[in-house]
Amino acid sequence: MPSSSLNKLYKYLNNERDERVCKGITDEACKHVATNYFSILFTHTFTKLGDTLSNPKTVLTWLMNYVGAPVFLISLIVPIRESGALIPQVAISNYVKRKPIRKYIWIVGSIVQGLAIAAIGIVALQFEKQNAGWLIIICLIIFSLARALASVSSKDVKGKTIPKTRRGKLGGYTSSFAGILVLIAGLYITYKSKTDEDIQFYTTLIFFAASMWIIAAIIYAFIKEFPTDITKDEGDQNSIRDNIKLLKDDSNLRNFVIARSLLLCSALSAPFYVTLAQNNVEGTSYLLGLLIVSNGLASIVSAPSWGKLADKSSKNTMAYAVTIASLCGIILVILVSFTAALKTQLWLYPVAFFILGIAHSGVRQGRKTYVLDMAKGNERTNYVSVSNTIIGIILLFTGGLSAVLSLISVEVVIVVLSILGFWGAIKSYRLPNVEKENG
Repeated sequence: MPSSSLNKLYKYLNNERDERVCKGITDEACKHVATNYFSILFTHTFTKLGDTLSNPKTVLTWLMNYVGAPVFLISLIVPIRESGALIPQVAISNYVKRKPIRKYIWIVGSIVQGLAIAAIGIVALQFEKQNAGWLIIICLIIFSLARALASVSSKDVKGKTIPKTRRGKLGGYTSSFAGILVLIAGLYITYKSKTDEDIQFYTTLIFFAASMWIIAAIIYAFIKEFPTDITKDEGDQNSIRDNIKLLKDDSNLRNFVIARSLLLCSALSAPFYVTLAQNNVEGTSYLLGLLIVSNGLASIVSAPSWGKLADKSSKNTMAYAVTIASLCGIILVILVSFTAALKTQLWLYPVAFFILGIAHSGVRQGRKTYVLDMAKGNERTNYVSVSNTIIGIILLFTGGLSAVLSLISVEVVIVVLSILGFWGAIKSYRLPNVEKENG
C-alpha cells in the first residue's frame, strides 16, 4: 500500500485532521509513524491468531488429552507457557538494552516461537502418551524463552515508534482484527470437529498457528526503528539486582505490579470456565470451536473501545475490565450452584467465556498501555522486564494455589479469583493517571 494511502488510513483510524500527534517519540520516528503503525498492527494480528490456535487452555489441552499424555503433564502447560515467558525478562532486558536497534531481537524470538509450535505438531504425529507429553513440555519451554525475548523488545520498539495517545488504539485495532480471524477459525473448527476430530485435525491447527509467527517476523522487518542510546553498564554485575531494586525505589512501579498481580484473575479463571463446561455438559465435541468463537467475538466487539479508553486512562481501563471479569465469575458460580436446569446448558459457558473475553481484553489493553506510558527509553525496558518477571513468579504461586483450591471445587477457585479481581480494581483505580502526567 502506498505511503500516502497509509497516512490517510492512519489519520482516519486515529481521528487526526491537522498536524500529526508525535507525543513521546523522536522527530525522526514521527516521519514513519503510519508505516510502523500498520507493520505492528499486522504483525501482532498474526501472532494473536497463532496464540489462539495453540492456546494451552484450549487447543493444547485438547491435543495432550488426545495423545494420552498424563494429567500431571497437562496441568503444567499453562504455568510453563505463561510464567516461562515472564520470569527470564529481567536478565534478558540487560541484553536488549545493549542493542541500539531492537526489532531484530523480536524477529528472532518470533521465528523460534513458530519453530517450537511446529515441533509440537510433529511430536503429536510421531509420539503418544508420556513420551509425547514430555516432548511437548520441552517444546513449550523453548517457546516460552523465545516469547520472553520478543516481549521485552516489542514494547520497547512500540514505545519508540508509536506516539502516546495512539498506542492503546493500536492495541485495540490489533485485537479486533485478530478477533475477526479467530472468529473465522473458530467457526471452521466448530464445523469440522463434528466429523473430523482426529490427530490430523489438531496438528493442522498447530502447523497453521506456527506459520503465523514466521509471517509476523517477515512483516516486522519493515518497521523503521532508529537507534537507542546504549547504556554504559555492560560490565555491571549488579544490573539485575538494580532492576529489581526499582520495586523498592519506585512506588508507581511497585503499585502497578501489585495491581497487575491481582488482575491475573481474568486469565487464570478461563480454564476453570472450560472445566465447568466439561463437567456439567454432555456431548461437547465441538466445545473447543465454540469457545474460540466466543473469544474472537469478544475481541471484535470490545477491543477498539478498550483501546480508546486506555489512551485516555489506562488505569481506569484496568479497573473497569477486571470488575467485569470478577462479576462474571461470581454470577456464573451462582447460576451453576443454584440453578440445576441452567448448569447443564451448553450455551451458558460460551456466553460466560465471551464476557470474560471482553473483560480480559480490557485488562490486557489497560496494563500494556499503562507500562508503556509510565516510562521512557531504557527505563521502559526496565519497567517491562521487572514487572513481567515478578508477575511470572506470582503466576506460578497463584497457579499452585488455584490447583490446591480446585481439589475442593472448581467453583471455589472462580470465587477466590473473582474476589482478588475486585481488590485489583481498587488498586488499579488508585494508580496515578500516567497519560496526563508524562506528557
